[in-house]
This record gives sequence, C-alpha cells and structure tokens, in this order.
Amino acid sequence: MSTIEHDKAAGLSTGAVARLLGVAPTTVRSWDQRYGLGPDAHTSGRHRRWTDVDIARLERMCTLTMTGVPPAEAARIARDGARLPPVPAAARKRPRPVRSRTGAGLQLGDARRECKGLARASLRLDAPAVDDLLAAAIADHGLVTAWQEVIMPTLQAVGRKWETSGEKYVEVEHFLSWHVSGALRRSTPPVPAGQGAEVTLLACVPGETHTLPLEALAAALAEQGLPVRMFGAAMPTQALVEAVRRTGPAAIGLWSQSRTTASRPLAQHVAAMEWGVRGARRHPLVLTLGPGWAGQAVTGLPRPPGLAEALAVLRTAATDDARRPVTR
Repeated sequence: MSTIEHDKAAGLSTGAVARLLGVAPTTVRSWDQRYGLGPDAHTSGRHRRWTDVDIARLERMCTLTMTGVPPAEAARIARDGARLPPVPAAARKRPRPVRSRTGAGLQLGDARRECKGLARASLRLDAPAVDDLLAAAIADHGLVTAWQEVIMPTLQAVGRKWETSGEKYVEVEHFLSWHVSGALRRSTPPVPAGQGAEVTLLACVPGETHTLPLEALAAALAEQGLPVRMFGAAMPTQALVEAVRRTGPAAIGLWSQSRTTASRPLAQHVAAMEWGVRGARRHPLVLTLGPGWAGQAVTGLPRPPGLAEALAVLRTAATDDARRPVTR
C-alpha cells in the first residue's frame, strides 16, 4: 500500500477535519475532551486520525449547534447518530451546500474543501475560526492560489446568496470581507522601495468603493518582495495625479468594479504622465483592472483578467530596468 493510500485509510488529521468543518482545531479537541466525540479508533503516535464515521459525527454536532441546540445535548444526539452509515470520502470531495441557521444553502459547486469550512464559519459569524481558516489557506497554498481557489469562491457564494435572498445575508458578506482584508494585511509585511524593484501604485478610480481584489493584488506583490503603494477606495483624480508625480511608479493599477466608475479619459491621462530629466523622460505602465473596464478598453493599456495575470505583468514592470522610456 502506498503512503497516500495509507494516509487515506488512516483518516484525516485534526487540523484537516477542522478546516473541513469550519471550526478551530481547539474546538474539535474540546468536543473530544468534553463530550467524547473523538476518533473511535486509537492509533499509535501523537497525532489522532479521524475516519468517515468520526467526521460524520462531528458534522452532525456542527449542524445541531448551528441551529441553537446546546452543545451537551447536541453531542448526545451526535453520538447516537454515529451508528448511521458514514458519508463516503469520495462524496465529501464534492462539497455539498452549506446550511445556515435558517436552512438556506450556499452553493459552492466544485470548489476546494476549504471553501466549505470557510463558508460554515462565516455563516456562524465565527471570527476566530474564519481568521484561522484564512491564515491556513494562505500558508498552505500561497496567497494567489488561496485567493483564487478558496477566498473568491466563498465570497462569490455569499454574494449570490445575498442577491437572491432579499438581503438576508448582507451581514455575512460584510463580515467575511472584513476578515479577508485583515488576513491579506497580516500575511505580508510592507516592502520598502529601493530594494531592486520600482514601486507599483494601486488605487480605485473615483467613485469606486470595492477594494478587496485590489488589496489581494497589493498583498501578492508584497509577498514577492515588490514595493507597492495602496491608496484604496474612491481615489480623487487630483490626488491620484499627485501621488503619481510624487512616487514615479513603474506601474499603476486602476480598479473599477462597475462600468459606471470606469473612466477611459482618466486612464489615458495617467498613462501619458511623464517625469525625469530631459532626454530620458519616462511614464508608467497603466493596467485597467476589474470588471468595470469590460467594454471600456483603452488602446495600449493591458487589462489582465485575474490576479495571477495582473501580478505577472506588474512583476515584469517593477523589475524592468528599461522602464517605459518616452520616445520623441
């Protein structure tokens, strides 16, 4: 039997089970110690392994506590239900709809297993669990993959639910967005300029308040050691122009979520800005980022479709010594 097969047969670790359920590992251990919901089989070594039967019992515990059943009573019911047939491991690979306290589900499709846990923790408004799950996703997969395959699918599922449920889930969307923003900042320290790469400037266009994708790009640049200056939501035009003059950036990312905020004249004006000594004047590479630029393409300005593509363009711009010379 191969190592992978042996691991599957042995079950999941406590950390993996916690991510699947959307709770902190300390919660899983507490349920084991207080209510006897630990693994049925005892394995050698320090790390306990959870089988399909064990996980099915914990899933029932989660469902009951989310509906308001006291933990001790929920544990008793969960233990009685352990005799039911377990959910096969193959079935759990395709996440099922996550149920809220009102019984409404978030459709996550074929998203990673971590999305299920993150969605469950968000529906419970469980701040410590959400922070732990976000930190684990970024540490395990790297920021770009965590954003594209864990964070974004969960945010989109919450957004779809909010749009179709009479705004019943607005608090969940705001809650998750706030914690994602914090996780992005914590994951990467600031990178000072003057360390072999030139600075990138990121800002939302005037009137645009959706900053989270731009925050992810800022964090991804910092993760790679590239200096970035993030100016956030609704940057006034004159303030943006002044920031460009003061920093002389290699590249500028302008985010627009809606076509009502995308401004072709603004992008063209910023792209035409120049600085430097006579005969060697330069100007920035301007990226039009976000769905607001769809149908508003600016000739000569790249419009990367996603985080990974934008990061690749900005990395090249920030490390290119022959940066955008102005030809006369």
